[in-house]
Amino acid sequence: MKEDCAALGFSVEKAHETQLRLSRRLILDDRLPKRIRFVAGVDVAYTRNLSIGAVAVMKYGSLELVESATATCETRFPYVPTLLSFREIPPAVSCIRKLQIHPDILLVDGQGLAHPYRCGFACHLGLVTGSPTIGVAKSRLFGEVKQGSERPVSFLQHEKAIVGAVVQTRSGCRPIYVSVGHMVSLETAIQIVKHCVQGNRIPEPVRKAHQIAAAEKRKINNALQQTSKP
Repeated sequence: MKEDCAALGFSVEKAHETQLRLSRRLILDDRLPKRIRFVAGVDVAYTRNLSIGAVAVMKYGSLELVESATATCETRFPYVPTLLSFREIPPAVSCIRKLQIHPDILLVDGQGLAHPYRCGFACHLGLVTGSPTIGVAKSRLFGEVKQGSERPVSFLQHEKAIVGAVVQTRSGCRPIYVSVGHMVSLETAIQIVKHCVQGNRIPEPVRKAHQIAAAEKRKINNALQQTSKP
């Protein structure tokens, strides 16, 4: 992986240093409007050498889809664990900029503060867009489950710091891992994520963004197949 990055003129070490610098700019308390009107989910899909960003905006109260957007760009950064935000920021920011409705908060398919360098995709995206963000991950990257905590919510701890939460959104299913991205507290992040769960393991805004990204990926693949036919 380091060789791939070096070939692109990108230093893994410098990227990690950048993440640490960015982490010092994070706001870890609530900077939300008194009444949340719109919540959005953000996801990124990949096909061939392309990255596909998708955003789904929903009314916070009813979780009704009111707007969505996609953006496709060339993938310029290889897959490197702990550095996914550098790969996913370009398509994510591009699709968010297309929106007519400005979401009050973004639920991001990825890690937030629960990251070895305290700056996962949700944190990075929050800083770039200036928006409150929450990381909603399907697997644990960083932190240990705090002993003595009980479901449906337990906490992720690194040394003496709480870096995220393990949230059981549906009985019999694996939990999701919630962590602060930017301008929201962990307590509020958990409440928002739980509010956005609607019969599925994954919160609706993130689930819908994933569906939109997958549909756009199929559309692109079909188009590429058609153009490659003799």
